[in-house]
Amino acid sequence: MERPMKRKLSLISLSVLATCALNAQVFAAEVPAGVELAAVQELVKGNGAEVATLDPHKTEGVPEANVLRDLFEGLVTSGPNGETLPAAAESWETTDNKVYTFHMRQGAKWSNGDPVTAHDFEYAFKRAVNPETASPYAWYFEKATIKNAKAIINGTTATEQLAVTAKDDNTLVIELDKPLPYFVSMLYHTSTNPVHKASVEKFGDKWTRPGNMVSNGAYKLDTWTVNERIVLSRNEQYWDNASTVINKVSYLPLQSQNAEMNRFLADEIHMTYEMPIEHFKRLKKEYPESVKVTGYVGTYYYQFNTKQKPFDDVRVRTALSYTINREAIANFVLGQGQTPAYSFTPEIVDGFEPAPQEWAGLSQKERVAKAKALLAEAGYNKDNPLKFDLLYNTSENHKKIAIAVSSMWKKGLGVEAKLENQEWKTYLDSKKQGNFSVARAGWIADYNEASSMLSLLESDNGNNDGKYNSPAYDKLMADSRITTDPAKRANDYQQAEAILSKDMPVAPIYQYVTARLVKPYLGGYPNNPLDNLYSKDMYLIKH
Repeated sequence: MERPMKRKLSLISLSVLATCALNAQVFAAEVPAGVELAAVQELVKGNGAEVATLDPHKTEGVPEANVLRDLFEGLVTSGPNGETLPAAAESWETTDNKVYTFHMRQGAKWSNGDPVTAHDFEYAFKRAVNPETASPYAWYFEKATIKNAKAIINGTTATEQLAVTAKDDNTLVIELDKPLPYFVSMLYHTSTNPVHKASVEKFGDKWTRPGNMVSNGAYKLDTWTVNERIVLSRNEQYWDNASTVINKVSYLPLQSQNAEMNRFLADEIHMTYEMPIEHFKRLKKEYPESVKVTGYVGTYYYQFNTKQKPFDDVRVRTALSYTINREAIANFVLGQGQTPAYSFTPEIVDGFEPAPQEWAGLSQKERVAKAKALLAEAGYNKDNPLKFDLLYNTSENHKKIAIAVSSMWKKGLGVEAKLENQEWKTYLDSKKQGNFSVARAGWIADYNEASSMLSLLESDNGNNDGKYNSPAYDKLMADSRITTDPAKRANDYQQAEAILSKDMPVAPIYQYVTARLVKPYLGGYPNNPLDNLYSKDMYLIKH
């Protein structure tokens, strides 16, 4: 499969978008002339796992984000090609990339008919950083450099001091500590979604249940049957409801890729979450019109718990990383177009050119030889083999990769890795609590810029589950947020990648593609590099 080409506009476009008032419409379902729609517009999607929550400020996973994009709408949205478009905000402007003023969309309403105002966003942003909310994405607001976010998260400043202010119902002002030219592009992440204050205060933790939830997106929550399905129906109060075609959306938590494939082939679902690796070539041959493979800004990696011995030893981490044959994983275990990863940031990220790392240029035989020497230096050998558990969340594809990598470790180093799989919610909790030695992980960029990947490994990032801590790395990332010079920022990113290559807190394995089955009569399926899909943009064609 040909590697996706890089898009060259992002950083330039973001700067231009940030300093202009925008009045363009968001992308919606655009049915070509002459296309006859199906009589029943009910979309069924596979969603990989049971969602942990539908509270935008308490989620951290892709399955949750998939549903939330239909239920809620932030200030901006992600277009079909990953571009930043107006949403709840009709326009915005800034003169210095430090103070941003957003003008709310007139006529936007919550599903109960209440108007969507700037006050809703002020409430939501402050709720997200409030330590009492315990948001796993609170760090995101700090990395966005919103003034006072860090102090609030650390508990040293009152939540009310967050520099997000509704000047009136129609005007929201956000002040940053430092200029950040790509700030607006960070705002289509689900953690920046608004929530309906009256509902949250009335129902507490139960506000996300059917009958209690009030949302502002194209859809509203109808039913939620745990481990079976989540069903959404059209939000007739949505400001652009007239452009929506799909009337009902069902999300199925299908963890088995084979079961999901079979239900797709039986016409029970229209779009899968993933595809079973072992069936990819057959499916591509037999159902070429249904196999969709697109570039995806994300990296699949193994994460080391750097606070647990012996993974506090860089020699152990490096030895295990070197021994992984990335070409074999990408080309033979997967074989869907994935790219072997020698940097944490994918090459598809706009404006990013990874600097070549010395170890990446070695042959696999040379890497294994270096790995053996490093592990021996750390005190592990045939008489004293390294033993540990390898954690992954329940998935046939994750299991296949874990089996392959553990076999490489056993053959190359004599390492004994015991495979341990956990359900999605338990897996997230285990990682968050540090109850793991080595864990499968994957990180999908929240916006198409290198900092969305690299900020994950800063010492104060709430999702840095391996507890990696490098002052030099932290400084480079802090510097990258200060500079307005794209060349200087790119150099900071390259130096940060070099530190990761030396310290090896994670072992990047491959760069993602999105490979799934999509019915050929599902129109409006986009080529979005962040896989930000919106049901409101789609439609079912008569077949």
